[in-house]
Amino acid sequence: MFKAMKELFTPGNKDLRQRIYFTLACLTVFILGISIRVPGTENLTKNLGFLDLINTIGGGAIKNFSIFALGVMPYITASIIVQLLQMDIFPYFTELAKQGHTGRQKINQITRYMGIAFAFVEGYAFAFAFVGKSGSPLQYMYIATVLTAGTALLLWMGDQITQKGIGNGVSLIIMAGIIATLPQMFITAFNSLITLDGTTQVIALGIIKFALFVLVYFAIVIGMIFVQESERRIPIQYANKSTNAYGASQSFMPIRVNSAGVIPVIFASSLMAIPGILAQVIKNDSFRLIVQKYLTYTTPVGFILYVIFIFFFAYFYTFIQLKPEEFAKNLQDNGGYIPGIRPGEETKEYVSRILSRLTVLGAVFLSVIAGLPIIFSKLTSLPTSVSIGGTGLLIVVGVALETYKQLEGSILTRSYKRGYSRR
Repeated sequence: MFKAMKELFTPGNKDLRQRIYFTLACLTVFILGISIRVPGTENLTKNLGFLDLINTIGGGAIKNFSIFALGVMPYITASIIVQLLQMDIFPYFTELAKQGHTGRQKINQITRYMGIAFAFVEGYAFAFAFVGKSGSPLQYMYIATVLTAGTALLLWMGDQITQKGIGNGVSLIIMAGIIATLPQMFITAFNSLITLDGTTQVIALGIIKFALFVLVYFAIVIGMIFVQESERRIPIQYANKSTNAYGASQSFMPIRVNSAGVIPVIFASSLMAIPGILAQVIKNDSFRLIVQKYLTYTTPVGFILYVIFIFFFAYFYTFIQLKPEEFAKNLQDNGGYIPGIRPGEETKEYVSRILSRLTVLGAVFLSVIAGLPIIFSKLTSLPTSVSIGGTGLLIVVGVALETYKQLEGSILTRSYKRGYSRR
């Protein structure tokens, strides 16, 4: 890690540093935009209730009712729908998925257009929820247009980061929003645990509690990194390679315990937020009561639904990404096989079985992480804004690991090319 960081500041990696600076500049624009309210809504305040999770992911943008209040969530919602349509539900999308790079480009374009459309609908709903019935249709339309423009700008910046910066732009924007809330969370925890006007013993006990809170927080981060990096290696042998002990090196297919990463949690969070948004718009007491009792994370029924969504999307995304049938076919076409397993259908079943078992472990891990803040809030008297673990932290860890790997890979590739050219 330190060697890679040292290589980053060598003269040969100047363009790579510029990509990092570009990424940081775009994320700075996003952080600044969080504090810019929608014009004409300066006096509006709202108890978020169901929208607290989305507000945290967006860096507090909803609470500020900023131009980036919707964030990239409409795009994520569109991504869920488009990926579902690719599962032989809509032949057009299924055919696009089989067309390789060209098909993926078309799917991404459709997803963005659909995300913008969702942004306008959600923006209109937010306008009605925040302004109330006292507003005019023209005011609702104005606010919806501003919020839609904010989402469109974030999606454009996300594309620019992906093309000209480092990492996945949309994921980094989500991560930046979450990180923006962390300093305030630690300040709140410090003020809640340490009473400076108390006795020496009380202050010392508060310092110990705060230190324990920080240690547990970072221990959970380390645990997340360990699970995210854990993998199961499937040995692979090729018919045209030597099989003796002194001949060829062993090939492996690595499969992560949590192959889907943070995607299941983001998708599940988006779905769980929909009833809350509708409750804010509809203004029906009966529906709002149903949402409060059964469709929020802190209720038993709501949390069970949340876990079910996480398991569903974990399986769905893992098998969409890895595709055991396609892997078995490609392996057989290249003269490869798994020792002790027949090529073809038996290989497909073997890989599917391993994927299913690993996905169970990954989904359980995601559910535990998602449930930690709820358990923590029940066991402590700290404010709800202070939590340990949770969806936000998992997203930060997952995106940070992927971005670092991409950066490290770029540095190592450049170092190898420079060393080879010297020969």
